[in-house]
Amino acid sequence: MDFKIRDRSVVQGRRPLSEERRLYLRLMQQGVSNKEACRITGVNEKTGRRWRNGRAPSGAHVGASPITAVAPPPGPSRYLRETDRIHIADRLREKATVRAIAAELGCSPSTVSREIRRNRHPVNGQYRPHAAQARADARRPRPKPGKTGQNPQLRDFIQDRLTIRWSPEQICQALRAQFPQRPEMHVVHETVYQALYVQGRGELRRELARSLRTGRARRKPRRQAQQRQPRFATPMIMISERPAEAEDRAVPGHWEGDLIIGKDGKSAIGTLVERATRYVMLLHLPDDHGAESVRDALVTTVQTLPSHLRRSLTWDQGSEMGAHGSFTIATDVPVYFCDPASPWQRGSNENTNGLLRQYFPKSTDLSVHTRDHLRAVAAELNGRPRKTLDWETPAEHLHKLLAA
Repeated sequence: MDFKIRDRSVVQGRRPLSEERRLYLRLMQQGVSNKEACRITGVNEKTGRRWRNGRAPSGAHVGASPITAVAPPPGPSRYLRETDRIHIADRLREKATVRAIAAELGCSPSTVSREIRRNRHPVNGQYRPHAAQARADARRPRPKPGKTGQNPQLRDFIQDRLTIRWSPEQICQALRAQFPQRPEMHVVHETVYQALYVQGRGELRRELARSLRTGRARRKPRRQAQQRQPRFATPMIMISERPAEAEDRAVPGHWEGDLIIGKDGKSAIGTLVERATRYVMLLHLPDDHGAESVRDALVTTVQTLPSHLRRSLTWDQGSEMGAHGSFTIATDVPVYFCDPASPWQRGSNENTNGLLRQYFPKSTDLSVHTRDHLRAVAAELNGRPRKTLDWETPAEHLHKLLAA
């Protein structure tokens, strides 16, 4: 029996272990111990050590250099490592699914799918782990040049619109509308903010940050609105009694109003916003902003509107509306009052007041602005495209509603 086995081995020769060796080397590169790698591969530990440590050249064999086991760094990683890419390549050759590979690596299937799509060979489409690692390493260095810094036409377009106080989101929508077939001209509004705010970029002129509606050179967290108490006790019609047509913005003619206050509370400008179209009108208050002055300015402004655009006015409980009864008698426009500390109940006006602070900054004297200047500012605002109007301007939207 022993003779026959030895005779068979002599006749057939030793079975080559090329597949086992490749598997063993792959396991060692992934940080598996020699004992465990030999158990998985099915070879003797002595054979594994010889493969791992190499061998000196001799007359019968060519010398083989030792291999170095590379253990993966401890803990989770945001990025795929080279060992992960080797695993992906091996499993792809074994026809494993993307979801199976992702489960084995403990990551999302979209991560594996994106890795294969982005780092495979550009010609034959094969996924080669070491080449994929090289592509990923070349893509990762920071800081990277921004899109606006690499495209002078894009940079000039953004700077021109910022100069006339367009918001970054309005600019990005205008880019998509004007250059629909040129993706290199498409950016998101965060790109514009990054080009203004992030130190070291310098892709947009720093002074253009003053053209943003906040006028800030850097970001600040939002603050909660302070509560306000009622300033007068007169009969008021509350917003809960306002018609439903005003609430759903289906019919034009329902307005929201407020004051923006100047330095030391000594000057003010009145603001009116139409709820359906966001059309803006400004009240000139050169002397004071008491109840009678605000009433007279409101009467003068509202009487310039056609009757079907004078349906209601919503205001907060500020003392400047102390004469709201006589205003209603003069114009036949009912006034509805918001609940205390509820500025969101006239959100269109609050948003517009934020826009107007680009033109009338806080802590400045607002009485110096003439009536003609207020008209020009209102015309500029009414000519801006608005997201809530599907990027139409308030003037265009009002014209459509009037025509219909």
